[in-house]
Amino acid sequence: MMKQVCLFLAAMLLLCLAPMPYGYFQFVRFVAMVAFGLMAYRYYQCGKRNAAVGFAVLALLFQPFAKVALGRGLWNVVDVVVAALLVAICFWGRRRRRGCDEQEQKPLPSALMEGEEVEMDMGCQLLPNELVYVAKEEKGELENLFEQHPEVLEEWGQTIGFQIVYLPLLLKKLKEKRVLRYRAPYLTDAELSEVAIGNDFLLKFLERPADKDKVKQGFLRTENAHKGNEGEEKAKGRFYPLTSKGDVPLSEQLQRIGRQISWENARTKKRIEADGGEQNEFDDSPANQFDGSFAEQFDDSTTDQLIEEVRERVAQLRQRGIAEYVLEQLIHPDDRLSRMLITKDGRILLPDYNHMEIKMEPLVKAVYLLFLRHSEGIVFKQLPEYRTELTEIYSWLRPSGLTPRALQSIADVTNPTNNSINEKCTRIRAAFVGEFDEYMAKSYYIDGPRGDVKKIALPRNLVVWE
Repeated sequence: MMKQVCLFLAAMLLLCLAPMPYGYFQFVRFVAMVAFGLMAYRYYQCGKRNAAVGFAVLALLFQPFAKVALGRGLWNVVDVVVAALLVAICFWGRRRRRGCDEQEQKPLPSALMEGEEVEMDMGCQLLPNELVYVAKEEKGELENLFEQHPEVLEEWGQTIGFQIVYLPLLLKKLKEKRVLRYRAPYLTDAELSEVAIGNDFLLKFLERPADKDKVKQGFLRTENAHKGNEGEEKAKGRFYPLTSKGDVPLSEQLQRIGRQISWENARTKKRIEADGGEQNEFDDSPANQFDGSFAEQFDDSTTDQLIEEVRERVAQLRQRGIAEYVLEQLIHPDDRLSRMLITKDGRILLPDYNHMEIKMEPLVKAVYLLFLRHSEGIVFKQLPEYRTELTEIYSWLRPSGLTPRALQSIADVTNPTNNSINEKCTRIRAAFVGEFDEYMAKSYYIDGPRGDVKKIALPRNLVVWE
């Protein structure tokens, strides 16, 4: 399109050498002003500031409102020179693959940025839509800007379709959303406040020491994820430099990085289509931390809905992508189990997990306490034998008395052909997995192979009954 505009305008300028009506010269001035103004804007978007300024000057020169009096002879010279320039731009642009007019199809130079774009091998992978800010030197000008005005990165990320990660702010969000507490419920508030991370976190995953010297400050993303010889995660990393020095505004640097990424994605897509293969996608589906094993025995929409609700809650608490690497580095769940205290009024407390209380509905809690009493476990088909004991526990939790409806619920939950026991066990599991990581929660809820004994794995020396 730009080529046709340039050639059309060049022809109009050359016609000005002929004796034309005065209205024609006015029309040429107006068309030239609009065309040169648009070209100035296009070149500015492409980062070609000198060309943008030049065409802006031409737009002012040709504007018809406040005419520049150069005389007929000098104007003819200007018309010829500008026409020649437009023709030259057309053919020069073809040799340069149409230059700025097809900027999205051509890799952008990084001369305006500090250093060059770097490709490196990494021992980890990010999600395909994540860009992580990386810097060796902390508390620089850019760091202060991003911490005080996080909307700068958020708005840019929305524009280019990427999740922009600034690690110090990410850690702050993880703390605010109880993610760290969920992962390690045994940590005190003082211990959590000491957890910190720097913008140099990802440097430890670079496999070549020389690459660390090339990375000063900028954004890092991964592509071409694959498994190493020993099954470990590996990926190609791509680093986009950013600088607070020089005359290039931050906004312009961010625009250039966005266009560069767009070009790279388009190139990768074309290569994959040409090879007839499929792109190696990251698995960004939520981790299946809740498999609903009890629901396998019966088809019940209530249980399925509960499982989905818990799965969504766990996904929100666990986070994914770069947050998973951050969490793994900062806090790795261990086998630090808490004591369980069953109070006189039937509350379930975990003193070593910051006095956490596990809340359940009365009948659900009664089922849990029944299994807690029997460390050897219970086979579901033998539940009718425990109906009397379950009724006693439920009466303790509901001293006001049992209604006919409550008695019917107890009969249903001790009927192995009824789905009630599976639904109650699912709710028990949800009560624990909804509060802290599955890695530790599995020791607290009722579990066991299908058709076999179901029991609570928590060592009974950790259980205290008031």
